[in-house]
Amino acid sequence: MFGGGGGLNPRKMKQMMNQMGIDLEDIDAEEVIIRTAEEDLVFHDADVQRMDAQGQQTYQIVGKPESVARGDTGDDGTEADAEDGSDSESGFSDDDVEIVAMRTGVSEEKAREALEETGDLAAAVQKLE
Repeated sequence: MFGGGGGLNPRKMKQMMNQMGIDLEDIDAEEVIIRTAEEDLVFHDADVQRMDAQGQQTYQIVGKPESVARGDTGDDGTEADAEDGSDSESGFSDDDVEIVAMRTGVSEEKAREALEETGDLAAAVQKLE
Protein backbone atom coordinates (compact mmCIF):
# COMPACT_ATOMS: atom_id res chain seq x y z
CA MET A 1 0.00 0.00 0.00
CA PHE A 2 2.76 2.43 0.91
CA GLY A 3 5.39 0.80 -1.29
CA GLY A 4 8.85 -0.21 -0.23
CA GLY A 5 9.69 -3.33 1.72
CA GLY A 6 8.45 -4.29 5.14
CA GLY A 7 5.72 -1.66 5.57
CA LEU A 8 5.56 1.22 8.03
CA ASN A 9 6.55 1.30 11.64
CA PRO A 10 3.29 1.33 13.68
CA ARG A 11 4.51 4.31 15.76
CA LYS A 12 5.31 6.25 12.58
CA MET A 13 1.90 5.36 11.14
CA LYS A 14 0.15 6.61 14.31
CA GLN A 15 2.19 9.83 14.21
CA MET A 16 1.24 10.42 10.56
CA MET A 17 -2.43 9.79 11.33
CA ASN A 18 -2.34 12.23 14.25
CA GLN A 19 -0.79 14.88 11.98
CA MET A 20 -3.65 14.39 9.52
CA GLY A 21 -6.23 14.61 12.30
CA ILE A 22 -7.26 10.95 12.08
CA ASP A 23 -8.15 9.07 15.26
CA LEU A 24 -8.69 5.29 15.34
CA GLU A 25 -10.53 3.50 18.15
CA ASP A 26 -11.13 -0.24 18.55
CA ILE A 27 -14.70 -1.08 19.56
CA ASP A 28 -15.33 -4.22 21.64
CA ALA A 29 -18.45 -5.31 19.72
CA GLU A 30 -20.23 -8.55 20.56
CA GLU A 31 -22.40 -8.53 17.46
CA VAL A 32 -22.95 -6.32 14.41
CA ILE A 33 -26.09 -6.50 12.27
CA ILE A 34 -26.37 -4.87 8.85
CA ARG A 35 -29.98 -4.85 7.71
CA THR A 36 -30.92 -4.66 4.03
CA ALA A 37 -34.30 -5.09 2.36
CA GLU A 38 -33.50 -8.71 1.47
CA GLU A 39 -31.34 -9.96 4.35
CA ASP A 40 -29.63 -9.29 7.65
CA LEU A 41 -25.87 -9.73 7.77
CA VAL A 42 -25.01 -10.81 11.32
CA PHE A 43 -21.37 -10.61 12.39
CA HIS A 44 -20.53 -12.48 15.61
CA ASP A 45 -17.28 -11.50 17.38
CA ALA A 46 -16.31 -9.11 14.60
CA ASP A 47 -13.35 -6.76 14.85
CA VAL A 48 -14.74 -3.21 14.69
CA GLN A 49 -12.81 0.06 14.42
CA ARG A 50 -14.10 3.61 14.36
CA MET A 51 -12.09 6.20 12.50
CA ASP A 52 -12.70 9.91 13.15
CA ALA A 53 -11.37 12.10 10.35
CA GLN A 54 -12.38 15.65 9.45
CA GLY A 55 -15.61 15.45 11.42
CA GLN A 56 -16.71 12.17 9.83
CA GLN A 57 -16.95 8.84 11.61
CA THR A 58 -16.25 5.71 9.58
CA TYR A 59 -16.71 2.18 10.91
CA GLN A 60 -14.74 -0.80 9.68
CA ILE A 61 -16.06 -4.31 10.35
CA VAL A 62 -13.81 -7.32 9.85
CA GLY A 63 -15.32 -10.78 10.15
CA LYS A 64 -17.48 -13.36 8.43
CA PRO A 65 -21.20 -12.55 8.38
CA GLU A 66 -24.07 -14.97 8.65
CA SER A 67 -26.72 -14.11 6.08
CA VAL A 68 -30.29 -14.27 7.41
CA ALA A 69 -33.14 -13.80 4.94
CA ARG A 70 -35.75 -11.26 6.01
CA GLY A 71 -39.42 -12.24 6.00
CA ASP A 72 -38.58 -15.67 4.61
CA THR A 73 -41.28 -17.84 6.14
CA GLY A 74 -42.92 -20.94 4.71
CA ASP A 75 -46.63 -21.70 5.00
CA ASP A 76 -46.64 -25.46 4.45
CA GLY A 77 -46.09 -26.32 8.14
CA THR A 78 -43.46 -28.97 7.42
CA GLU A 79 -40.07 -29.33 8.98
CA ALA A 80 -37.06 -28.62 6.79
CA ASP A 81 -34.35 -31.15 6.15
CA ALA A 82 -32.16 -31.74 9.19
CA GLU A 83 -29.08 -30.86 7.10
CA ASP A 84 -29.66 -27.11 7.12
CA GLY A 85 -31.09 -26.96 10.65
CA SER A 86 -33.93 -24.65 9.66
CA ASP A 87 -37.59 -25.01 10.42
CA SER A 88 -39.65 -24.43 7.25
CA GLU A 89 -42.63 -23.25 9.25
CA SER A 90 -40.75 -20.34 10.81
CA GLY A 91 -37.89 -19.93 8.35
CA PHE A 92 -35.41 -19.62 11.23
CA SER A 93 -32.59 -22.04 11.92
CA ASP A 94 -31.94 -23.59 15.29
CA ASP A 95 -28.86 -21.35 15.47
CA ASP A 96 -31.06 -18.26 15.07
CA VAL A 97 -33.29 -19.44 17.90
CA GLU A 98 -30.27 -20.22 20.08
CA ILE A 99 -28.77 -16.77 19.43
CA VAL A 100 -31.97 -15.02 20.51
CA ALA A 101 -32.40 -17.28 23.55
CA MET A 102 -28.79 -16.78 24.72
CA ARG A 103 -28.85 -13.03 24.10
CA THR A 104 -32.09 -12.50 26.04
CA GLY A 105 -31.98 -15.30 28.63
CA VAL A 106 -35.37 -16.79 27.62
CA SER A 107 -36.25 -20.35 26.63
CA GLU A 108 -35.75 -21.48 23.04
CA GLU A 109 -39.53 -21.84 22.72
CA LYS A 110 -40.08 -18.18 23.65
CA ALA A 111 -37.19 -17.16 21.38
CA ARG A 112 -38.76 -19.03 18.42
CA GLU A 113 -42.15 -17.41 19.13
CA ALA A 114 -40.55 -13.95 19.13
CA LEU A 115 -38.71 -14.71 15.88
CA GLU A 116 -41.93 -15.88 14.22
CA GLU A 117 -43.80 -12.82 15.47
CA THR A 118 -41.21 -10.21 14.49
CA GLY A 119 -39.64 -11.76 11.41
CA ASP A 120 -35.98 -11.09 12.24
CA LEU A 121 -33.28 -11.64 14.85
CA ALA A 122 -32.67 -8.07 15.95
CA ALA A 123 -36.37 -7.30 16.38
CA ALA A 124 -36.89 -10.52 18.35
CA VAL A 125 -34.00 -9.67 20.70
CA GLN A 126 -35.31 -6.14 21.13
CA LYS A 127 -38.83 -7.39 21.89
CA LEU A 128 -37.59 -9.82 24.54
CA GLU A 129 -35.12 -7.49 26.28
